[in-house]
Amino acid sequence: MSLRLRLALFGAAVVALALVVFGSLLYALLSRGVVTNQDDALRSRAHDAVAALNTTNDLSPRQVLVPSDLRTSTDIFVEVFDPRWMLIYSTAQLNGTAPEPSARLRVASAELLVGGYFDTDGGFRYYGLPFDRGFVVTGQSTKVPQSSLSGIVVFLVVSAVPALVAALIASWLVAGRALAPLQAVAVEAEEIGRKRDFGRRLPPSPSRDEVARLTASFNQMLSRLQDAFESQRRFVADASHELRTPLTTIQGNAGLLASRSVGDDVRQAAVTDIVQESGRMARLVDRLLTLARADSGLQLHLVAIDLKPVVDEVCRQAVAAHPGRKLRAETAGASVDGDEDALRQLMWILLDNAFRYASSAVEVRLYVEPGWARLLVSDDGPGVALEERDRIFERFYRADASRTGSHSGLGLSIASWIVAQHRGRIVAITSGLGGASFVVDLPLLPGS
Repeated sequence: MSLRLRLALFGAAVVALALVVFGSLLYALLSRGVVTNQDDALRSRAHDAVAALNTTNDLSPRQVLVPSDLRTSTDIFVEVFDPRWMLIYSTAQLNGTAPEPSARLRVASAELLVGGYFDTDGGFRYYGLPFDRGFVVTGQSTKVPQSSLSGIVVFLVVSAVPALVAALIASWLVAGRALAPLQAVAVEAEEIGRKRDFGRRLPPSPSRDEVARLTASFNQMLSRLQDAFESQRRFVADASHELRTPLTTIQGNAGLLASRSVGDDVRQAAVTDIVQESGRMARLVDRLLTLARADSGLQLHLVAIDLKPVVDEVCRQAVAAHPGRKLRAETAGASVDGDEDALRQLMWILLDNAFRYASSAVEVRLYVEPGWARLLVSDDGPGVALEERDRIFERFYRADASRTGSHSGLGLSIASWIVAQHRGRIVAITSGLGGASFVVDLPLLPGS
């Protein structure tokens, strides 16, 4: 069942409920009024009869020439009784005899001092009124108010049917008009998804209703999808390019080794190239997996750690891994919420980057600023141009040729993700050594 049909049926159901409530209230009000009108007519006719009887002294029994037949007549009839409830006069008959009031009405009317008494018996509504020489009883068939109420019910039903049909049609038209912009959005979205045209946008709505908000939100989503799609496409293209280079080298050297006509020196050089390129490819794949886990929503588990021992140990290992290179480290105690393995990886990325571009010296400093633990890794290399200091944290981005080597351009992207996971910040500035300096600020734990 479509949404438009559901809305139309809902609107018709609301109208139907309103009609039922209105009809019930109207029926209750009119039924009470019909019964009251009948009672008023019986009371008025009884008082008129008493007034007429009070003008004559003759209360002898008499025969009405043409009494009403209560089997077919719904007129008000009048009966006069003496004090012993002997019939004196009746204007109607039922099955050949005058209708007899119930014993309840007789007793109640005889006990009344003022006014009369109403009673319903045998399909008739009676009103008994005593006067000084007997009793006057007026009556009428109960079919009269029932007939009036039946007419009202028929009127309500007959008028409700076209009202419901009109409500259904109106709800259908209003729902169609209201859903038309949504239908257009759905068709446009389906077309965009089918063609993968994420650069396409929905036309803005001139109104300021929910449809306009939906259109704006959908366009914003398309912008994010386009950015993600382009980023993924660049990522795949760059990753393919980066993997193709070591694979080509390995394949070429493997083919060379398979040949029997190469000398020992060439064979040794081929083996060395294979080892280096396979190591490079392993590092590239590892970093790609790290970024893939980051994209999938990986969250680091942070615990309280002292950053100084981590920085000192990585600096010591880096000196051993880069013999002949100068590294000066100056560290102070700083407690942060962090993931130790991720912080070690961060240090290695920054130190590898510094050693790759340093001319002779690398410097590491760890000190405390108000609310922050600040880590600086500096080199005396060519530095990073001002216009490139934000882009170097993008995946596969390389700065100018002076800072471009055989690396993949993924390290600083991973470093930026690690810092973001620690609720910190990382920027590139000009170092005091003349090269580049990467500044990492991590929130200090209270009391540090």
